[in-house]
Amino acid sequence: MTTAETDIFQTLESEVRSYSRGWPTVFESASGSWLRSEDGRDYLDFFAGAGALNYGHNNPVLKAALIDYIAGDGITHGLDMHTVAKRELLESFDSHILKPRGLDYKVQFPGPTGANAVESALKLARKVTGRSSIINFTNAFHGMTLGALSVTGNSMKRAGAGIPLVHATPMPFDNYFDGVTEDFHWFSRVLDDSGSGLNRPAAVIVETVQGEGGVNVARPEWLRALAKLCSDRDILLIVDDVQMGCGRTGPFFSFEIAGITPDIVTLSKSIGGYGLPMALTLFKRDLDVWSPGEHNGTFRGNNPAFVTSKVALDHYWSDDSLHQATLAKGARIAEAFTELSTRYEGQVSTRGRGLVQGLVFEEPDHAAKVCNIAFDQGLLAETSGPSDEVVKLLPPLTITEDELDHGLRILTEATDTVCS
Repeated sequence: MTTAETDIFQTLESEVRSYSRGWPTVFESASGSWLRSEDGRDYLDFFAGAGALNYGHNNPVLKAALIDYIAGDGITHGLDMHTVAKRELLESFDSHILKPRGLDYKVQFPGPTGANAVESALKLARKVTGRSSIINFTNAFHGMTLGALSVTGNSMKRAGAGIPLVHATPMPFDNYFDGVTEDFHWFSRVLDDSGSGLNRPAAVIVETVQGEGGVNVARPEWLRALAKLCSDRDILLIVDDVQMGCGRTGPFFSFEIAGITPDIVTLSKSIGGYGLPMALTLFKRDLDVWSPGEHNGTFRGNNPAFVTSKVALDHYWSDDSLHQATLAKGARIAEAFTELSTRYEGQVSTRGRGLVQGLVFEEPDHAAKVCNIAFDQGLLAETSGPSDEVVKLLPPLTITEDELDHGLRILTEATDTVCS
């Protein structure tokens, strides 16, 4: 890539850009699990739009439906008006997702992003309970708007707010103390002690797997204990499934493995199916206390996303084939990463669930080195964690076994280069 080809980005685009710095090329097209740069080089995608492309790039089933809808002059922008596309999405979501799981959620379209969904969840919890405080967790990430930032752990991102972020109290995520401290002992004590100084919260917000936080996986028993703690004390439980939902960990919802039913759930990223902006906030029926228009947004009615979302649900979630395939592919990555952890014991470890897997380096800068080498070999993978010490994999759920093995070979060779 020549300097001339990137001059316009350097000249006009803000310094806030990030991914383009680690992947210095200009992409032109994409299909399935691959992107192609304008100079004709192919890159295997283990990033998948930060989890927004669970079904791959330009998925042909979804693309056909989208082209037909646009060609037929289907509604593009609809605010919260009734449309055929919205009705068909709601029908598919109810029949393929909610009813089979025994979930009686109302569905809100809060705006097109995960942060929109989180903001609406926090506002609703406060409105329902009449309380202002929210409990979040160490290393959490919930979005970049002010409310979402207040329950996010990363200090650099929080500092970008420019103002104090209040009305949120962090608690230790599962295994934060490496198993030394009893789960929820301190949390339950301060909740029940009138002298603790902790305001009774409206809600607890949690990710079952912290992607941006470093692929930190909550155990099912920890999630069950958290749900019970909340239920026993009349605190709403919000599960942020923006990145880990839509099958990323295997089942459609990442909390299914724990057998819990959150009061509120946030979805975005891959719920749109095709990478089109869309978000949902789900909540138990008795929590629907909104007044008309009390929370809204101009682009909450992205009808092309309703179309591709509906087709994705019909095509991939009418049975458990994708669920089982995701678990099998995740096990393949875990096997390869475990081999590396054994080979470089003390330097490397691994954690993950389904098709979100992390390779953790004791020397944080080694993760970026591995990703840089992988990019040079035609593979996109990002780092995460408080010190960017984790190579995080989020490949499309539709990736083939051969593609998966190809990418793992590149990562293995890159790790060998860095750690040997």
